[in-house]
Amino acid sequence: MGTRARMEWLRRAACVDEDPDLFFPVGTAGPALRDTAAAKRVCARCPVTPECLAFALESGQTSGVWGGTDEAERVALLRLTTQHARTHVRTTK
Repeated sequence: MGTRARMEWLRRAACVDEDPDLFFPVGTAGPALRDTAAAKRVCARCPVTPECLAFALESGQTSGVWGGTDEAERVALLRLTTQHARTHVRTTK
């Protein structure tokens, strides 16, 4: 499957007409927290949040708000997924 087909979900994203800077706040306090919250509100009404989050996790997006998650939340999800995979491998051997 080509990149164009894999990214088709972007056309339906709620953020398509939003300012991209909203989803990439600079810093971790003050205005950045407000921007992160505002970006997550856009994600909350988005029909393709699962696809967006999957893309972010699979492609290693380390900054910004993707699929309704911020950087720290994605790191935690990746950590849980990795731990689950290790546990699953140990229990199936």
